[in-house]
Amino acid sequence: MIVYRIGRTRHAKDLSGEGARLFGGRWNQKGVPCLYASESRALALLEYTVNVNQDDIPRALSIITLELPDTSIREVAVTELPGDWSQAPAPASAKAFGTRLLQAAEHLIIKLPSAVIPAEFNYLINPLHADINTIKITDLRDFVYDIRIKTT
Repeated sequence: MIVYRIGRTRHAKDLSGEGARLFGGRWNQKGVPCLYASESRALALLEYTVNVNQDDIPRALSIITLELPDTSIREVAVTELPGDWSQAPAPASAKAFGTRLLQAAEHLIIKLPSAVIPAEFNYLINPLHADINTIKITDLRDFVYDIRIKTT
C-alpha cells in the first residue's frame, strides 16, 4: 500500500512519530508517537493545510511517499468513532480513542476516515509496533506550497 505525507524537509526521513508525540494530533495525545499519512497526495495536502497556520508554513517542505505492508491494518468504521470525532479543533474524545489504539500496539497501521473528506482515508502508522521497520520511504521530493490554497 502506498500513502503520502507532507512535512518539513528536515524531518522528512524521520519515521519515529516524534512530532506527533511532542504536539499531539487529532488521533493522539501528547506523549504518544504517531505518523500521519493519507491515501492520496491531494488529501495529504488538504490535511496539512487545515492543520497549519499560514504564517507557519516553512519554505522547505517535502512530500514523502511511503510503502506500507498490507498486513497488520486496523480499519476503523465510522460507527466505532466518538460522535464528535470530526469537530475542529480535534476533540479530546478522538485523541483518547486513537491513543488507546496506538498504545495497545496491536496494529502497525490504523485506517481512519478524514475529518476533511470523510469518504477518504488517513492512516496512522504506529512507531510503537514491532514491525515499524517494514515501512519504506520510496520517494521524497521537495514540495512548493502554493499559498493561494491558504489565504488569510
